[in-house]
Amino acid sequence: MNETIVIPTLDVEAIKQDFPILQRKVHGRALHYLDNAATSQKPRAVLETLDTYYREYNANVHRGVHTLSEEATARYEGARAKIARFVNARSPKEIIYTRNATEAINLVAYAWGLANLRPGVRVVSTEMEHHSNIVPWQLVTQQAGAGLSYVPFDEDGRLQLDALDRALEDGRTKLVAFTAASNVLGTINPVKEIVARIHAAGALCLVDAAQAVPHLPVDVQDWDCDFCVFSGHKMMGPTGIGVLYGRRALLEEMPPFMGGGDMIREVRLTGSKWNELPWKFEAGTPAIAEAIGLGAAVDYLTALGMERLRAHEVELVTQAWERLGEIPNLKRLGPPPPERSGLVAFAVDSIHPHDLAAILDQEGIAIRAGHHCAAPIHEKLGIAASARASFYIYNTPEEIDLLVAGIYRAKDIFAI
Repeated sequence: MNETIVIPTLDVEAIKQDFPILQRKVHGRALHYLDNAATSQKPRAVLETLDTYYREYNANVHRGVHTLSEEATARYEGARAKIARFVNARSPKEIIYTRNATEAINLVAYAWGLANLRPGVRVVSTEMEHHSNIVPWQLVTQQAGAGLSYVPFDEDGRLQLDALDRALEDGRTKLVAFTAASNVLGTINPVKEIVARIHAAGALCLVDAAQAVPHLPVDVQDWDCDFCVFSGHKMMGPTGIGVLYGRRALLEEMPPFMGGGDMIREVRLTGSKWNELPWKFEAGTPAIAEAIGLGAAVDYLTALGMERLRAHEVELVTQAWERLGEIPNLKRLGPPPPERSGLVAFAVDSIHPHDLAAILDQEGIAIRAGHHCAAPIHEKLGIAASARASFYIYNTPEEIDLLVAGIYRAKDIFAI
């Protein structure tokens, strides 16, 4: 007999007390923050961790033998170990600190791409990517003389995997770069299935998990991916810190992305030798406070439980999907729950998303408006821009009611 597993719900009201910014007012109204796909708010534990670093052990890492430097190094590398456990990397040596997911993709594009791409081979991406998983590959394939093609998505916002199979069958594809979850369509792609198809064809993969790691349980070993990238600021960590996970064997073979201090083992005027992983890819003074702060965010998420977080977001996005679907002349983008992450992008006839966002802002409701760094998605859908509401652990069903009421208010203003 199958046993039903009950996932404990989050105490959202208690969680909200951990986020000082949620106590502020905007235009005299309580803040309702629904722009988490762009950046998330930071709990007090992260803010205090940053403050403690600068107040108590501010020093450079890896360079000093004095107490402050050793403390900073221990916490900096300790955060790396926490991140490795969080995504189930085999070793902290497979976790490379970057400024953000964008830099992590560029690192792979240039360090791996320029060493392995050439005329006659190709990189494959998809039509549902963030610009950060399109533009680096355009630049590098042009420089290497390699090809670049895209897997389309269908009218429901799902990748057409038969097109991926066709792109893989001639053996010319060397790497497939795709998103785990779309930042516009909300589509959660079947990463494990896609990776299996890629590897069966002898190619490598890079998974953009910027919209997945903050919201879903992610296991890079279970995915069997070669590279995986994500950003700290979308998972309650500071800005300016991101992560590249890479298989150790691949990282060992790749040349450095940037040169300078800390990424070297030996420097002579006639040549240099590189440091071991992960420091080979971390040139110069790193984002020390930010990395330690990301470690604190990982602690917070781990304590909450990613299964509980996901269950909360499914509840919210299901309600949002249904309520928005009741509004006349409103088009929702992407597939329905539970195939989607905790966001809904939409367009309201005759109201520009920027105008809608401005009206909602007067009510204290923060949403995103524009093309969300995914212009090709909007071009394919035949719209210039969209509005996007995205949810996280501190959002409530009542805030969805306020969002819907705000949209109706905008419709009244524009008389539609």
